[in-house]
Amino acid sequence: MKEITFLKQNEKKWVECEEKLNKKDKMNPAELTDMFVELTDDLAYANTNYPQTRTQAYVNSLASKVHHLVYKNRKEKGNRFVSFYVYELPMFFARYHKQLFYSFLIFGLAVFLGSISQIYDDSFVRLILGDMYVDSTIDRIKHGDALGIYGEENQFLMFVYITINNIRVSFIAFVFGLCTAFGTSFFLVYNGIMLGCFFTLFYQYNILGQAMKVVWIHGTLEISAIVLAGCAGIVLGNSFIFPKTLTRVEAFKNATKDGLKIILGLVPIFMVAGFFESFVTRYTHMDIALSLTIIILSFAFIIFYFIFLPVYFKRKHKLLL
Repeated sequence: MKEITFLKQNEKKWVECEEKLNKKDKMNPAELTDMFVELTDDLAYANTNYPQTRTQAYVNSLASKVHHLVYKNRKEKGNRFVSFYVYELPMFFARYHKQLFYSFLIFGLAVFLGSISQIYDDSFVRLILGDMYVDSTIDRIKHGDALGIYGEENQFLMFVYITINNIRVSFIAFVFGLCTAFGTSFFLVYNGIMLGCFFTLFYQYNILGQAMKVVWIHGTLEISAIVLAGCAGIVLGNSFIFPKTLTRVEAFKNATKDGLKIILGLVPIFMVAGFFESFVTRYTHMDIALSLTIIILSFAFIIFYFIFLPVYFKRKHKLLL
């Protein structure tokens, strides 16, 4: 079937759906469900026959709105908090995997840039981390306790400070999106360069292995969450530049709401990372098997929760969210 024929056959139905969706009155649940089934069928056909067209984008927009209403109006079984983390948050990332990839790519390239810069100029790390921090780290290395800084402060106070600081950093990454995606990208580049030259400094003193097994105990979750926060910032930055089928104001409002939910959803991850850094990382001579277990389990959680689970939900509901 030609695209124009598909449009003529379904135009009246889609216009009626859009009019009903724009009304403030609550729709009958049965009617809403029937609309959802019809639109997902139309979307599946458009995905197959007219991919990357305005028709497909329009039908997908309608289907997404109905999908949101279906699950918004559905009675919750159990705790709303649990529902958010089991279903809602992964669904956000099902919608924004492309932005998450861009955030990861920008951060990864910045880490590489920071490492190369430090290799070719061993004073570069001082420009990024400051003389005081570098001098104290080198002094600890010479005394055989390169990562002793993690055990020098009160555990509880350290946990509170680190957790609050990490949440602040993630919020900054999101807010930088107000300067378009380039604002958040700048933030990711700076933090990536800092991480790259930090580890390269340990490499230059032949203790990279020790640093990796200690720092990544908390760093796996902490760094991953910063990349995820960068995704939220890119979503915000792109919303008013590329609004797609929505007005710029509507796209900006939706992106702000989704981005804030992502940032709030990352709070438990920052809390766990803060706990590891305050109560576990300080044991710098921990058995490597235990250290690797924590790192691998943390990494597996990030991959499962933010990659595989969103893909599963996306395929289950057959939506181009």
